[in-house]
Amino acid sequence: MADNDDAKADQEGGEKKATDSAPPPRRNRGWVRYVILLLVLGVGGYWGFQEVRSRFTHVYEYDARIASSLITVSSRVAGWVTEMSISEGDDISKGQVIVQIDSRESDLLAEQLVARVQGVEAERQRLIAEKGLVDVQTKSRYRTQKSVLGTSEAEVSSLKPQLQLARTEFKRTKSLFDKKIISRKQYDEAQAREQQLSGEYRMAVAEVQAARDKLLEAQAERARLNVLDSEIAKLKYEEGWLRAQLKQQRLDLGDRSIRGPVNGVVDKTFVEVGEYVTPGQRLALVHDPDTVWIEANVKETEVRKLRIGQEVDVAVDAYPGEGSFDRILGAIGIESHDNGDAEQGFVGHVIAIGNSTTAEFALLPSPNPSGNFTKITQRLPVRIAIDQKERKLRPGMMVEINIDIRER
Repeated sequence: MADNDDAKADQEGGEKKATDSAPPPRRNRGWVRYVILLLVLGVGGYWGFQEVRSRFTHVYEYDARIASSLITVSSRVAGWVTEMSISEGDDISKGQVIVQIDSRESDLLAEQLVARVQGVEAERQRLIAEKGLVDVQTKSRYRTQKSVLGTSEAEVSSLKPQLQLARTEFKRTKSLFDKKIISRKQYDEAQAREQQLSGEYRMAVAEVQAARDKLLEAQAERARLNVLDSEIAKLKYEEGWLRAQLKQQRLDLGDRSIRGPVNGVVDKTFVEVGEYVTPGQRLALVHDPDTVWIEANVKETEVRKLRIGQEVDVAVDAYPGEGSFDRILGAIGIESHDNGDAEQGFVGHVIAIGNSTTAEFALLPSPNPSGNFTKITQRLPVRIAIDQKERKLRPGMMVEINIDIRER
């Protein structure tokens, strides 16, 4: 027992000596706390000062978005989807067939119209050939009858003076016969001569009339050419109408192969193979990934500070390490002169400042019939051009913009 008591006493004595030799730590910890507190207050104060200062030198918006021309691909015809050669995320080229609609019935209608056009064309060619034949035949007959008429008229012209002379001679002979100066034989010869020429003259006149009638018939046959011309013109108009119908049908046939409107990427598809689509129904949504911009709604109180062409530092929420470096340096009054892409990030330029506030485009107006009015700061749309980088920027992405409004 005595030995145990001595051991405890020695242990307690050793612990007491060790405690007396350790330095007091509380004084050193107090100085460290003071230094850290002073540093935090200094940095915070400086940061706050620069933040207030940046409000007068920069325009900052945190709710801007990447925008692009989203194109809705729709159908102009009705039918069943037989082929869908795209899926979401695929790259497409302009003119590439992306959706195929059933075209069997359209093909048959086009073939029918082609056959009708060919039939009308053949009939028109037949009438043209018939017109040529009628033209040759009637022209020859007309010339013949005209020649016969000329001969008959010439004969009448030659017989007329002879008949007049014979009548005069007969009249003189009759007078002499009555006076018993000439013989009966001479009287009979003069009378026979006058009657002969009179008959020949009447026959010649009749032949002239017959020749004229036949000439009129030849002219009537020539008039058939006008009838053929009208029939040919009618067939020509019918052929033109059928060709227009064929062109429309081929347009319908071509519309059944729906092609990509731009070189771009497929954002979303809305139909599957086997579905029935109607005209105007949307099939897919595409956009050109190389053509993007930023849409930002800036307060009306800050629009006066903006100018076309001002440089804009852009921070994309999807890429927090890119584009925020220059914004942070600008906020504390330091400009970055490094031209590297990693530090520069995304940089844009103001290209358009809206002429109407966003409230003017609201679907539901906000009248104030009660008379209680609360002023709300309005916003105007501002468009910012930005260069695409490896297709990182996609429509709808949230970005933050920081515009240095100081004169440079």
